[in-house]
Amino acid sequence: MASQAPAIPGFRPLYKQVKQLLLERLIGGFWKPGDLLPSEFQLAAELGVSQGTVRKALDEMTAENMLVRRQGRGTFVAEHDQEHALFHFFKMTDRQGQPLVPESRVLRRSLGTARKEEATRLQIEAEAAVIRITRIRSIAGKPVIFERLTLPHQIFPGLNDGRELPNTLYTLFARDYGITVGKAVEKLRAVPASAEVARHLDLERHHPLLEIDRVALALDGQPVEWRISLCHTEDTAYSVTLA
Repeated sequence: MASQAPAIPGFRPLYKQVKQLLLERLIGGFWKPGDLLPSEFQLAAELGVSQGTVRKALDEMTAENMLVRRQGRGTFVAEHDQEHALFHFFKMTDRQGQPLVPESRVLRRSLGTARKEEATRLQIEAEAAVIRITRIRSIAGKPVIFERLTLPHQIFPGLNDGRELPNTLYTLFARDYGITVGKAVEKLRAVPASAEVARHLDLERHHPLLEIDRVALALDGQPVEWRISLCHTEDTAYSVTLA
């Protein structure tokens, strides 16, 4: 779309219009994780806007972890490698606030039809096919998190085939399915441990746990995962920095 301004309704700031166009390229796979973007000058010339407008759009996308700026090299599409995905989306720390690295072990994996709440949370048709994963996450060999995940089978076909799953699933989503998790919406509350959860976490039944209810969203806002994490926080904390 050489030398033309974006054909988007003009009630939004121009940099927001540019951001939307760039986001559509990410969603459509025009640029893939790890790709180097054209320079601000090149993008500005292509879109018919100022470099300042492009820079503001890129700054906002960088702040939202869609892009990564590398000094002297340029702006790249963010990759969900193990380290990035882990420390961006895993918020458990030790008592001193240091990030923790969990190890995951899958207990169960199955294919079924979506229950009502699963369909609602994932915004899919009632009784659509879903993949369910139950796993334990341990820190320093101690089991501390019991997780149940539900994924739309239409988005992740074949994920129920018994393949080994990585510690951070978002890496697999990006690598094998071209799905980049852009953000996650979480709700936290205290709950008692059920008999099953208590057994796997070596706790007494009804022991208090932190429940993290998360819906992960792709760059286009589509829910791609519903996850319930039940956390034993005796030696850990859920840490978020608000700016």
